[in-house]
Amino acid sequence: MSKPAPRPTETELSILRILWDHGPCRVREVVEELARERGGDVGYTTALKLLQLMHEKGLVIRDESERSHTYAARHPREKMQRQVVKSLADKLFGGATARLALHALSAEEASADDLAEIRRLLDRLESENPEPKEKET
Repeated sequence: MSKPAPRPTETELSILRILWDHGPCRVREVVEELARERGGDVGYTTALKLLQLMHEKGLVIRDESERSHTYAARHPREKMQRQVVKSLADKLFGGATARLALHALSAEEASADDLAEIRRLLDRLESENPEPKEKET
């Protein structure tokens, strides 16, 4: 099993979302996207330092082949999402992912597309795991 990715901060997650959505980016491109998201200026040196720290943490990879380095997410979005959700389930729900899912679903109205996707996931999980785990009491 692969080693879990380091846990990103909120700001690092914002940068990772940009890299996942746009692919490899130069610092200037990250600055522009962050400014667009946040509705204000984001300093170039601040973004550069964040990307350097993210590189040290193993969250991003850096291509140094050009004068202006490009950065890309090291881990796929889905892997990071699973890791963050698992961490949240562990911290808030004692590892009970079903309780986390129920809270997430009740916190906001789900669209018909969301519900259909959830049904497909449940069907797939049931077919892959016909013997449900017994609940601990």
